[in-house]
Amino acid sequence: MRRPFVCVALCLLSLVCYLMFSPILFAQEKSDYMGADSCKECHKDHYDTYLRSVHAAKYIPNSPGKGDSCETCHGAGGPHIQKGGGKGSILSFTRSNDPKEKAGKCLACHIDSNKMAFWTLSKHKVSGLSCDSCHVVHVASGSSFTGKLSNLAVQKKHLKTPLPDLCFSCHKDIRSQTMKQAHHPIREGKTPCFSCHEPHGGFGPKMLKTDSVNELCYKCHAEKRGPYLREHPPVAENCMNCHVAHGSNHNNLLVSRTPQLCQSCHDWSAHPGVPNTRFGTFQGQNPSNRMFSRNCQLCHSAVHGSSSPADRGKKLIR
Repeated sequence: MRRPFVCVALCLLSLVCYLMFSPILFAQEKSDYMGADSCKECHKDHYDTYLRSVHAAKYIPNSPGKGDSCETCHGAGGPHIQKGGGKGSILSFTRSNDPKEKAGKCLACHIDSNKMAFWTLSKHKVSGLSCDSCHVVHVASGSSFTGKLSNLAVQKKHLKTPLPDLCFSCHKDIRSQTMKQAHHPIREGKTPCFSCHEPHGGFGPKMLKTDSVNELCYKCHAEKRGPYLREHPPVAENCMNCHVAHGSNHNNLLVSRTPQLCQSCHDWSAHPGVPNTRFGTFQGQNPSNRMFSRNCQLCHSAVHGSSSPADRGKKLIR
């Protein structure tokens, strides 16, 4: 009978101690916060761009402007001022700082955003990137602090550089693909990277916005969705079986040109694809079509599927 009484007594004692001493500890901790005016004395350029940014807006709930301003993100400035400055006495958001610590400051406010739901699972987070790898907070839309910002995404999302250059700074292999003769209009700005990818993470492969590649492609290429009476199996399986997403030196973003692409699956013996050099092919009223174009799609035009009930539909001829 005494044991429950002792537990209750200890709980009450702990509560009393917390109520008595927590205001003192909190006051000591808050005493290290010096205010934004103290930051302004040394960091006037950063302070001015902060004032013109959305983070200084006091009409936004829980924004730094409604809290401790600079110290909301950088931490208490007291120790920093006492040491006469220096990066080690405050969170300076440089490469020397822990990415997890830097991202934690941003997530303290942005964790409720639906865009951040899968950040913990994202490839960017696992690779050691933090929010400041792509974003800047001390800039107003179109300010001269980061140069000329004409890209709408830069202005709205406070990106360091316009897209796709921001992504290309790490994904150089993708940049080389967009330079090929057939490519999605990524460099032209008509298909920004976030049209297909979710940079903050998602369930899809390659951080895609959908669960599969085909569902993503069908958002723009709806005419390829079907359903078809006669399906082409590799098409239904994955668009990437035949196409390259970012760029290719073959027409229509193909992995390789036809007939080589088709013969990677189809046995060539039924439809010989070897060069036919017999001069006799040009003779007669019906010369062989194997002497020009060399393209399976001259006959099999319905490569994505056909709804024709006849034998021609089965062979994807129409």
